[in-house]
Amino acid sequence: MKALHIITPVKNSIDTTMDTIDAVLASKITVPYRYTIYNDFSTPENTAALEKKHEETGGAFTLVNLSDLTSHPSPNYDLVLQMAQRDALEAEAGILVIESDVTMDADAIQRLFDETLKRADCGLAASVTVNEEGDINYPYDYAHDWPREAIDCPRHFSFCFTLITPLLLNSMDFKTLDPKRDWYDVTLSHASLRKGFKNYLFNNIPVLHRPHSSRPWKKIKQQNLLKYWWLKYTGSLKKLKQ
Repeated sequence: MKALHIITPVKNSIDTTMDTIDAVLASKITVPYRYTIYNDFSTPENTAALEKKHEETGGAFTLVNLSDLTSHPSPNYDLVLQMAQRDALEAEAGILVIESDVTMDADAIQRLFDETLKRADCGLAASVTVNEEGDINYPYDYAHDWPREAIDCPRHFSFCFTLITPLLLNSMDFKTLDPKRDWYDVTLSHASLRKGFKNYLFNNIPVLHRPHSSRPWKKIKQQNLLKYWWLKYTGSLKKLKQ
């Protein structure tokens, strides 16, 4: 892994997105890296805000408006992963997914990269998420009582702050991802384990997660799982994802 390609898929939630961008750009990163924002059909106002941010930072990140590439409605996580995989393979880079409701300390990205390099069997590496008080929160509630160290984790990861290593990138083609799905964190977690790789959860590299401000359906899933499955069963969940 010679470089790091950091990606943030975005749909609206402009305030938290700006915080994420600022945190990434303020990070102390020594490995060669590039940062790309994939704007997945945000409103015209929020798209304009992202373009303004791009100009204000002197092009410190690449802004890709998916509306220029596809007419498929959001979410387009499969397209984002496919484009990111193509670029990462060419550069022998890992892909670090940082979602638009996550911020981190200045050393978190480099620490995760360095610790991942030490583990040649690593398919996915993720940082545990915490709230403003420093308590582990969704989606890693299950790790609350685990040691504050790197854990060989049998549970699936979220994309909140997750590094997809070249080991996994070279072992599967993201063009085969099921287009009927919206998100692929569980898919990649399971694929990594099936291929004999290990997924490491870094309980000692926490990142701040303000859960799913841009995705009300995920907040429902977190707070009321029964309601979530009822909405999914009745088809009402699709309206929240539009």
